[in-house]
Amino acid sequence: MGKKALFLPFMNMASGHHHVADTLMEETAKLEEHINTSKVDILSFSYGAVEKLVTSFYMKWIHLFPSSYDRLYYHLAYRNVAKRSRHLHYEFLFKSYMQKLLTSKNPSILFCTHALPSNITSILKQKGKLKAITVNVYTDFFVNRVWGINGIDYHLVPSLTVKNFLIQLGVEEERIYLTGIPVHPVFKAPVTNRKDTENYAILVTGGNMGAGSMEKLLPQCEDSIVRYYILCGNNDKLYRKLLARKHERLIPIPYIKSKHEMNALYDKVDAVLTKPGGVTISECLMKQKPIFVSHGLPGQERINMQELERHGLMLTLSRDKTVEEQIVSYLENEKAMQRYRQRVGEYHEHLDKREMGEILLDIFNKQH
Repeated sequence: MGKKALFLPFMNMASGHHHVADTLMEETAKLEEHINTSKVDILSFSYGAVEKLVTSFYMKWIHLFPSSYDRLYYHLAYRNVAKRSRHLHYEFLFKSYMQKLLTSKNPSILFCTHALPSNITSILKQKGKLKAITVNVYTDFFVNRVWGINGIDYHLVPSLTVKNFLIQLGVEEERIYLTGIPVHPVFKAPVTNRKDTENYAILVTGGNMGAGSMEKLLPQCEDSIVRYYILCGNNDKLYRKLLARKHERLIPIPYIKSKHEMNALYDKVDAVLTKPGGVTISECLMKQKPIFVSHGLPGQERINMQELERHGLMLTLSRDKTVEEQIVSYLENEKAMQRYRQRVGEYHEHLDKREMGEILLDIFNKQH
């Protein structure tokens, strides 16, 4: 019987958890050894249509009551982050369903791209109720307290800081792969240097849901010297509103599914204005595009901002000047550009130089 790989994100909404799972599934499919792959959202598997209600509630909560969500996330998932504890409410809700799923799929290896399935997987592994190889694939630049650590066999981590954090928690160094947040290999293509330096181009993205106050960041008058490609995601209202403005330098773009199209868009621009979602940031780092962040959604994105600022991998915009003034000023500052390229270079220097397929094959072939 061939090996089976099961990928475990959480919720069905388009997110970094799914993007990373899809990337790893695609890389797994390229391996010479045939491995069956499948992806399951444990929330949908457990509670069916309730998943849509949870997703809707989650999105509305973040946007209507951001401060309360931020406080709850901090207290439940980040406060005393080095102190690990049981999350009995998650076990009560999901452990029996996870056991049912594992019996049904009988995987050889599990890839958890979200903290919750990792937590349940960790518990089952420690209790001897799971024999499969278990792998955590972190999709933010920190490890919250929900992620399972004990019982997890391997860890794909985004940065040297996270690697050192796991070592402090007792994870053996040889079980940690410093891969960065996995992105599709198309983004590793040689960086295209734009030649049109007189007309700067900026990619503006608020995530796949078109979340965030993107419109407020865009120029309101017609004398802009920058061309803005605005990735609206699934926010059709924003897309139509920008189209109606008929501003020749504001180019709204609906949700892009193709990685090749997304890579071509990166190659058109000089910098990216985004919120600090892990996968988008990782793509920008791979493309070596300067990253400007004006705000982060409550919870994990704000913590991502802190980590990225600490390492000098992003630039925070102030409210003193317009977005355009700040970005153009930075792009025309050669010393600032050199410093940024140096920091990005240092980040890449620590990453595993092997292709993701080689790393996956190494994990698959380990003796357990």
